[in-house]
Amino acid sequence: MRELILMRHAKSSWDDPTLSDFERPLNERGERDAPRMGEHLADLGIRPDLIVASPAKRAKKTAKIVAQKLGYDTRAIEWRESLYEASPQTLLYLICQLPNEAKRVMMVGHNPGFTMLANLLGDVAIENIPTAGVVIIAFDAKSWDEACRMKGHTILFDYPKKLKAQA
Repeated sequence: MRELILMRHAKSSWDDPTLSDFERPLNERGERDAPRMGEHLADLGIRPDLIVASPAKRAKKTAKIVAQKLGYDTRAIEWRESLYEASPQTLLYLICQLPNEAKRVMMVGHNPGFTMLANLLGDVAIENIPTAGVVIIAFDAKSWDEACRMKGHTILFDYPKKLKAQA
């Protein structure tokens, strides 16, 4: 059994037009939503064996905040340049290469690649993973090399506005 947790970075700021896309930080809502989603995942008992994240500023901050909420050592986060603006094919390649010791892996990155990947691997049609949104897909597979080549079962699709509506 394998579980892939896809998390889109929290809401970013467009306040400084001189910043490159890579350097955009979280905005106020992002700073609020990232810990909220981390706490939600912790309440559900989600504990990743590995967190792999884009090094873009907004994804990096999201990954660190969520890791802390999940009791994951932020120093153990793997930063992968290839996650920034990644295509579904690039993401699949990365998943195929994941270490088999890590049965539950969280990836923190960007759209549109993450939404396209969730639709490719999962069994629920998702129009868009909102900022700070999380999709968890379970695979009946012995290895990541096997999981990346099969359809999994989408077991969770949550995001801040959905949690707010349920409160």
